[in-house]
This record gives sequence, C-alpha cells and structure tokens, in this order.
Amino acid sequence: MNQPFSRRAFLKAIGGSMAGMAATAGSASDMQGDRVTIEKKIGQMLIAGFRGLEAKPAMPIIEDIQAFHLGGVILYDRDVMTGSPVRNIKSPQQVTDLIAGLQAASEIPLLVTIDQEGGLVDRLKPDRGFPPSLSASYLGGKNDLDLTRRHAGAMASSLVQIGVNLNLAPVVDLNVNPNNPIIGQRKRSFSDDPTIVTAHAEAFIEAHHEHKVLCCLKHFPGHGSSAADSHLGFTEVTDSWTPNELIPYTSLIKSRHADSVMISHVFHERLEPEYPATLSRRIITGMLRQEMGYEGVVISDDLQMGAISKHYGFESALRNAINAGTDLITLGNNQLFEEGLIGRAFTLIMGMVEDGRIRVERIEEAYSRVRKLKGLG
Repeated sequence: MNQPFSRRAFLKAIGGSMAGMAATAGSASDMQGDRVTIEKKIGQMLIAGFRGLEAKPAMPIIEDIQAFHLGGVILYDRDVMTGSPVRNIKSPQQVTDLIAGLQAASEIPLLVTIDQEGGLVDRLKPDRGFPPSLSASYLGGKNDLDLTRRHAGAMASSLVQIGVNLNLAPVVDLNVNPNNPIIGQRKRSFSDDPTIVTAHAEAFIEAHHEHKVLCCLKHFPGHGSSAADSHLGFTEVTDSWTPNELIPYTSLIKSRHADSVMISHVFHERLEPEYPATLSRRIITGMLRQEMGYEGVVISDDLQMGAISKHYGFESALRNAINAGTDLITLGNNQLFEEGLIGRAFTLIMGMVEDGRIRVERIEEAYSRVRKLKGLG
C-alpha cells in the first residue's frame, strides 16, 4: 500500500537536497528572504532556455545565472530555430555534467526543468542513451495505476540521476478533442475522463516524489479542447471548453499533489474577455487562487510561443503575466532566439518595478512562493 502523501516531509527532503547544492554555490545567508535584494528576487522569477552542451565560464547561460540570479533553467533536446537535433542533451553523462556546472555557478539552487512527459514529448530520448518512455494516452488507455506508477518512477529515477529536480509534467488536460494538434494528436492526455486523468496524475506525481522530483500540472485552465496549437498562434477555446476540465486541478490541489501549475496561452472569452490565460488576473488570481484555493507556484508556458509573441509586445507580456499572478516566467529562447533575452527581460521587469507598473509586493509574493517550491523556506 502506498504511504499517504506528506507535502511537509517531501519539501523537507527536497529542501535538504537543494541546500546541499547551495553549499557548493553560495552561503546560506544568500537564501534568507530579508537579505535578498529586489534584483535577486526578480531573477528568481525567471526560467531560461539556452544553447550549449557544457557549462563553461564564458557561456551566456553562466553569465546570466551570475548576473541576473536566475531561478531556473529549462533543457531541450533540439534547437527549433536552427533545426539542430541537439541543443542541451547529448548523453546521460554530458547532461549530468552540464547541470552540475550550472548549479555550481548559482548562489541559490536552480530549478532545473524539463518536459519529460513520455511518448512524443520526451526530451531524454533512447537515441541519447535514456530509457524509452510511454505516452500518457497509452497509460490512460491501459488504466493500470501500478503501470503508471512504475513507469513514472523509472522516469523520475532517470531525472534525479542527471540532476533535474522539476519535471514539467503531468499533462492534466482532458482529451476533449482527439484531433487537437498539440494535445490529442500528440498523445499527451491520459483520457477524456477527469476521474481517470486525476488518478493517473496522482500516481505519476507520487512516483516522482519518491525520487524527490517536483512536478507541474499543465495547462490550466485546460488546453485539451482546442483546435489550434498555441505554439503557433492565437488559440481560442471559448466554445469548446467545459468546466469538467477544471476537475483534475480541483482534485489535485485538494489532495496537495500540485507542486506547481503551468498556465496555458488559450483564450476563453467568457472567463476573460481581453487576455489569454497567461496574462489574465481573472484566471490566475481570481479562478485558480481565490476560487480554487491554490497557494503554490504558477509557471507561465513559454512567453515566446506564438499565441503571445505574435499578439503582445514583450514588455506588455511580462507586465501582464506578473501582475496576473505568475511567479515563474518561462523564456525558452527556442521557439524564437534572441541574444541577451534574459538581460532584456530582467531590465524590463526592474524598470517596471521602479516606476510602479509592477508592485514590489507582487515580486515579494512570487519570490516567497519560489523559495517554498525549492524547499528553502
């Protein structure tokens, strides 16, 4: 029989692990909330994608970690812009050394994130020396929770061995539209039944927790009914979305399985008449936090995806995402690539804090949640 989930015990364990990383990177006083500058608090809100297989001093990602106090990084197997099949991941030993070098460069332990869902969305592939994986659709179709738990445990074991501490999974979108190009067709959903989705997500998360790996529920408030891909452009679910898509979130928040929640870029006019979910205070603060009682970290999907970048300026997207209640901003620098992107984001956010367009209290709130996610307080 599985032991009951204890978030306090889990965070104590993951915090001890991250504190161990910090011992090689900086002093404990650097992580005390009252001694951290606003610059560091802003930096802790940023998750950066980057090019490179090694962590060398002159690399831009190392400079960004040290100059802008990054909260985390995201690893990709391929480079979208160049078409290269290799971006950050070549072999188990290579990526282990890369992550160790990134952690050593940081004062505060990094969240090292990856989209290791299984199946087609699988950054650690067999041709790079990693075990094969199963899709959520396959697991949900089998509807064998022990199989899901074993599979997720093997996945989490691979992640912790290389140094990844936050898996941007599981997808808890319902398979409302099997022809959905980014969810249904890519076999990323466990089922169209919220009960099945919830049960398999719980098993997936518990298996990760046994290996001290955090998880992320995505894509709130639900991407499974869409007929478009938000990577490419505007994605509306006004007429296809149903409240059933909230059931896995409600259940997993209540059972304290929600380490973090990723906000989607979908647009739902009746939930929010002006903005996609990523930029919506009504959806993030109003629905997710106030109505559903979620108190943890909110992570944005990549702000460079077409649903945002093709319709909003970068500064506007940053401002609205943060003011809406997002705690971690993902900038993959892969859908698009811009030299100096992290520095530009940091400078823009700092400027908006200085002139009052983003309240200091919002930065403090986000920083506090990120520290708790890292198990540091």
